[in-house]
Amino acid sequence: MAKKVLMLAGDFTEDYETMVPFQSMQMLGYQVDVVCPDKKAGDIVKTAVHDFVGDQTYVEKSGHNFALTADFDKVDVTEYAGLFMTGGRAPEYIRLNPRVIEIVQYFMNNNLPVASICHGPQILTAANVLKGRKATCYPAVGPDITLAGGTYVEVPADQAVVDGNLVTSPAWPGDAAIVREFVKLMGAKIEI
Repeated sequence: MAKKVLMLAGDFTEDYETMVPFQSMQMLGYQVDVVCPDKKAGDIVKTAVHDFVGDQTYVEKSGHNFALTADFDKVDVTEYAGLFMTGGRAPEYIRLNPRVIEIVQYFMNNNLPVASICHGPQILTAANVLKGRKATCYPAVGPDITLAGGTYVEVPADQAVVDGNLVTSPAWPGDAAIVREFVKLMGAKIEI
């Protein structure tokens, strides 16, 4: 039976930070259950494409409609080998859901593999699981990591930071790095 990965997403999740890890892990043989609070398998979350076009921050363009693959209310965390949190705008509001916080705390407290990209660490800060941990994220979220007792590590957007069971990356250019390090934490052998 394939190892199962739980992916937390929501409306306006960043398209590349959802689609690329989802499909990459499926290609490697993992069952990826993508869930969103208050939604069921087959329901849609809208994605957004974040890009830099010369402004001081990114712009947001419409992405794809992504069909969720599992029911949020039926999640049994004990069935999953790892947790992946997407970025975009979704983390700022799904972190307000108490069950999302419980899920994150379960994986972190049980030292299970956890990946979080871009704005995803907003969920980690809300779950109060970053004390003494090193993590990266979209730079605008860096102060949140520091305020939560973690150490913000600035790295290029195509890299990832690993601290024990936690792997983080600043943005979608880091999809390959975060997925590679995440599946290694779940026991995959990746040779480069």
